[in-house]
Amino acid sequence: MTATPTPRVTIKDVAARAGVSKGAVSLAFNHKPGLSEATRDRIFRAARELGWAPSLTARTLAGSRVDVVGLAVCRPARMLGLEPWYMEFVSGVESVLAEHSCSLLLRLVRGLDEELGVQEAWWRGRQVGGSILVDFRADDPRVGLVERLGLPAVAVGHPALTGGLVSVWTDDATAVTEAVRYLAALGHRRIARVGGAADLGHTSIRTAAFDEAAGALALAGAWQVATDFSGDAGARATRSLLTAAPPDRPTAIVYDNDIMAVAGLSVAAEMGLRVPDDVSLLAWDDSQLCRLTHPTLSAMSHDVHGFGAEVARTLFSVIAGGEGVVSHPVPTPVLTPRGSTAPPKV
Repeated sequence: MTATPTPRVTIKDVAARAGVSKGAVSLAFNHKPGLSEATRDRIFRAARELGWAPSLTARTLAGSRVDVVGLAVCRPARMLGLEPWYMEFVSGVESVLAEHSCSLLLRLVRGLDEELGVQEAWWRGRQVGGSILVDFRADDPRVGLVERLGLPAVAVGHPALTGGLVSVWTDDATAVTEAVRYLAALGHRRIARVGGAADLGHTSIRTAAFDEAAGALALAGAWQVATDFSGDAGARATRSLLTAAPPDRPTAIVYDNDIMAVAGLSVAAEMGLRVPDDVSLLAWDDSQLCRLTHPTLSAMSHDVHGFGAEVARTLFSVIAGGEGVVSHPVPTPVLTPRGSTAPPKV
């Protein structure tokens, strides 16, 4: 008995499932105007459920020209504009894209679910030739999506978080350990860390490294506070740490970015505490901000512009076929002592 072949899913089936016309499906996958975001999402969801995608036979990326690279970032627009790290990173990416006459398609998303839809729409709609993926979490669903779609991508994150994707990363654990050891060598025995979002993979790596370093050094006190990387959150965390009376108050604080460190410096001044006499402050990701404060901020410095450029170069290698392309770290952030750190006076 001959088996009845499974009917091939067509654009008409997708339109029927989504409750729209075939023309609307075409508009969605070609990223044309004329549809609401809700309608686009409904169309993409219907296509996923039916396992349908527009024909990509004509698209052979290996050896073909790439005009656009995608980058989706889960950050509020206002905060992204204030964060020096992303501005430097994007400028590094752009420096390589310019060499290839290629553009960056930047999209701000509200969460991972939205980014999954964006990445799939970009690829199926022929909007990008590859993507840069940032801010990895544990068991990140983007790994499976990229592999299923065959989307050329480079992950910015430690290989422990990025599955089988080609990744480029900084050695956060070594840098955190160096920061804690430096402060301990100055004589600090009560050290705090104002960290980033707890669900981010690199935050977890830094958190574990801080605990391990503090334990190895047998510090008298070690505190960690999770935030959203914003100046306001950094100020609140600093205030909560410094309102405690000695010996429950840290004499040194490490911040996960420069914005929070600058906010922490302002809080110390507001509370009548002198930096570094009463409390030492150390920022992550050195930037111009760290050199404009008084006193200038000690920092864990690395070439963020060069990091972005290396990520872009790696992506073009992946797009070209990926032969011989391997995951690799960039140089570990280096401690740059300035005026905000000194031996404790109390």
